[in-house]
Amino acid sequence: MRLQKYLAHCGVASRRKSEEYIKAGKVRVNGRKVTDMGVIIDPEKDLVEFQGKKIEKKEQKIYIMLHKPKGIISSVDDERKRKTVVDLIDQKERLYPVGRLDYDSEGLILLTNDGSFAYRLTHPKHEIKKTYKIKISGKLKEEDRRQFERGVDYEGERYRAEQVWINGEDKSASHLTVVLKEGKNRHIRKMFAAKGYKVERLKRVAIGSLQLGSLPGGAWRYLEEEEIKQLRGDTNANGKY
Repeated sequence: MRLQKYLAHCGVASRRKSEEYIKAGKVRVNGRKVTDMGVIIDPEKDLVEFQGKKIEKKEQKIYIMLHKPKGIISSVDDERKRKTVVDLIDQKERLYPVGRLDYDSEGLILLTNDGSFAYRLTHPKHEIKKTYKIKISGKLKEEDRRQFERGVDYEGERYRAEQVWINGEDKSASHLTVVLKEGKNRHIRKMFAAKGYKVERLKRVAIGSLQLGSLPGGAWRYLEEEEIKQLRGDTNANGKY
């Protein structure tokens, strides 16, 4: 990488201003003053100093959305050596999943190295909506649907959905959309179990304004700048820093 480009990437100054600093003899590489614009450096090996202070490249923030398949752990590693969401991502940087999606569930999950961003998306005070498509055994009674929106108790804990609506029914199952603003461990499965229903399939299709869309199972992509901006806007609308 050219020296002036490296200085710009590290936030010292613009590339043009960095060139001026180099010409003025304010930059050293491995202890030697450099005034040549053509110098190439290796950020991993070379020591670069500006006005006597070591320059370090800022960590690049990475934001990824993944369609997690069933049978994958939403963690960085697993003591039982099962495959994790990180194993599906081709990245050198250390990334962390934002929130959880249980082993038997599928759908949208985010990974990032931006701790502040992850905190804002997962802290209850920001009330970020998460939308799920689920299939349950049997037909959902209207009184139970309303009760889920009020809250139900299961094994000593309270579970509530922001919204539950029926998309369709057949002889043995109901197809539903469930919206949560909180996310306890296996929240939806336990909530429905409280009324005797078994969740046969659970897929997260949205986090805030971000939609899973047509991203295939096991596939991932980087978030667009506008998508990151919209997610930040979701947290600003629903809570304080």
